[in-house]
Amino acid sequence: MDLLRQMISSFVKHDKYCMNADNHQYTVRSIYFDTSDFACYFEKVEGIKHRKKFRLRGYGTNEADNASVFFEIKRKYEDPILKNRAPATFNTALDFISGLGFNEYQPDTKKFPQAVDDLKRFFYHYHNSRLHPVILIVYEREAFLGIHDENIRLTFDKNLRSVAFPEISNLYNEEKIRHSLTGQFILEVKFNDHFPAWMKPIIATLGLVRKSASKYVISLDTHNFIKPKKLPSVYSRSRRSFNF
Repeated sequence: MDLLRQMISSFVKHDKYCMNADNHQYTVRSIYFDTSDFACYFEKVEGIKHRKKFRLRGYGTNEADNASVFFEIKRKYEDPILKNRAPATFNTALDFISGLGFNEYQPDTKKFPQAVDDLKRFFYHYHNSRLHPVILIVYEREAFLGIHDENIRLTFDKNLRSVAFPEISNLYNEEKIRHSLTGQFILEVKFNDHFPAWMKPIIATLGLVRKSASKYVISLDTHNFIKPKKLPSVYSRSRRSFNF
């Protein structure tokens, strides 16, 4: 990892969240929702081109009622990967999950102009598809932006770990955690239009191999309560992931 950091250092900088953080990284934690027959999981495994994932995402290690969390729908349509995102405090998110209404929801519409619609969209799927929490996924992320093009984003996701069938209130609880990809990390290269040319010789020099690296699938497989029929075989042209 140190060699890779050195090789990309002329082209990228740490993003604002990593700049002053300990070890230039922060903790990402997400509770993923799925149907009773794991439709989201199998759509990914079987390479369905149009698919969705549903999650409640938070950051950091300490639980707080006023901590910022996000209801998210991650959508893939052919190549583009899109995201619907509605912010809330952790305490408010628990209220929404418990069935309280959205009348008092007042997000920052300057930062999240579609937040109200995105929240309603999340809970439409939540109720219509009878989604339930399937897994809590946690990892540390070191994130970089291109120096000359901030649309280029590189991330190192490390120490991948998960808890099966968590309570929503346990977003920050890592009891009974199980680790995946021990001794490895996931490198993702994200871009809008063109894969960065400077990354190609780095990939070649280090002998990196492009693979599908869905943290949701990897984590569920670690708990071994789903038996996939086949491995994913469809890769996005706008997202390339590398395992180490």
